[in-house]
Amino acid sequence: MAAPKKREARKSMKQPAWITLDGGFAVRHCVVQDISSAGAKLTLEDATALPATIRLAFARDARTGRLCQVVWRRRASAGVKFIGK
Repeated sequence: MAAPKKREARKSMKQPAWITLDGGFAVRHCVVQDISSAGAKLTLEDATALPATIRLAFARDARTGRLCQVVWRRRASAGVKFIGK
């Protein structure tokens, strides 16, 4: 039997951030509820409309932030996994 995966400790933030879509042309405001070195939980107006890959940044500059894979979506919340810089 495989050992259960231990979830990484998450830091509660509730900090405003921006999601960049479409190569930097569409920017949406969100709130990072919590974060770890592996990913984050976001809240935004409509998380179900997010594409599979986004860029998450704490500044409104499309050149900053982390590339993320959206791993789950529920109404106004989404979970992302960091996949690059």
